[in-house]
Order: sequence, then structure tokens, then C-alpha cells
Amino acid sequence: MKPADDVETIQREMTVFARRARAAAGRMHPQLSLVSYTLLGHLEESGGCRATDLAAHYALDKSTVSRQVAALERDGLIERRPDAEDQRVLALHLTEAGRRILAQVTESRRAAFRERLADWPAEDLARFADYLVRYNADPGPGRHDQEPAAPTPDQVGRRTYG
Repeated sequence: MKPADDVETIQREMTVFARRARAAAGRMHPQLSLVSYTLLGHLEESGGCRATDLAAHYALDKSTVSRQVAALERDGLIERRPDAEDQRVLALHLTEAGRRILAQVTESRRAAFRERLADWPAEDLARFADYLVRYNADPGPGRHDQEPAAPTPDQVGRRTYG
């Protein structure tokens, strides 16, 4: 196979992977989209942040994040509290209900991945994990001045994304 064919295969398979991830998110928790799940995960890991920080971190439009945040607030999964460093700023934080749902969905996602990968040899799992970390660690062309949108290698063991 030629490198161009390999790249085409990778692109196609990553698209399938993304579609499955979005579909699986709806099955894990009907009201928690993949974007919402990812935002909740970031809030948990960061200990809270501003909506603009979420938009910048994930390279999302502020209006997209605003709609997601409004829905998460309406569902009682996040709340706004004064920022510890700057009391003039309101930071987003998980509520107890948000922590519970995030934990439930995370465990369901991990179980689904474990089941799907159960027959894979340990060496293949390690290699696949290494390749995903390597791929996601590079922000891509023109994005070297921004944070990567994917988890860093030290985050990989804590949460399963996508």
C-alpha cells in the first residue's frame, strides 16, 4: 500500500471512529452529548475554568460552548462560582450531580472499550495506545501555538476519550 493510500485509510477510519463515539455518547447517557461529556471531563480535570477557556482549549466557537454550558447548567451538572484567583470572574465547576453522571458515563465508556478490545493482544493494545497518543500530541499544521485539543499523555490513563 502507498503512503497516500494509508493516509486515506487512516482518515476514513478516524471518521468512522468519530461517528461511533458520537453515537455511543447518546447510548451512554441520552442527554449528554460527546461535546458535553468532554467539557465535563475538562472541568473535572482542571478544577473549573471559564467558558472562554473551554472554547480556546477545544478550538470551539464561543457560541457553541455557550449553548453547551447553558444546557449543562439547566440540567444541574455545572454551576458558576467566583474564580478563586479573580473574584470578578465566574468560573464553571461541576456540581455533585455532574460528578456522578460524569463518573457513570466514564465507566460505561471504559467498559465498552474494554469489551471491544478484549480480544486484542497486549502488544497491539500498547502499540495502538502509543500511536493515538503520538497522533493527538501533535496539534497539526498551523496550530503549534495552541494547546492540543486532545488529552496529553499523562491524561490518557485517567479518562477514555472518543
